[in-house]
Amino acid sequence: MEPMEPKEPLALDKAFASFTECWSPRIVAAVNDYDVRIARFEGEHVWHVHENTDEFFLVLDGEVHLGLREPTGARTVVLTRGSVFTVPRGTYHKPSAPERAEVLLFEPAGTVTVGDRHEEVPAHVDVTTGHALT
Repeated sequence: MEPMEPKEPLALDKAFASFTECWSPRIVAAVNDYDVRIARFEGEHVWHVHENTDEFFLVLDGEVHLGLREPTGARTVVLTRGSVFTVPRGTYHKPSAPERAEVLLFEPAGTVTVGDRHEEVPAHVDVTTGHALT
């Protein structure tokens, strides 16, 4: 892989100002083979699983609820502003936000937003590997 060209610092508030869609992440940086993505969450996503990768969440603003289906049973973790959580690979999860939230995600480049397996995807959820920031 070619080394990345040096870039200028990126203000996340300006990055968020460049789009309005929820559940449609933008790639703001790359670290080795990983994407750093930002997204707005509001309402419900979809139950899904990433079989071969963990998924890292950092809540920048708002509140995110992560429904989890773990071997010990189902639970929901609540992430408030400044909270981080990693969903382990192979764990079904469903993000939701009672009101608009801003989130930073860290996952391997090419990871699809609805994972390897998922329930039916509603129209408001963007099935993507992340969009370039414009």
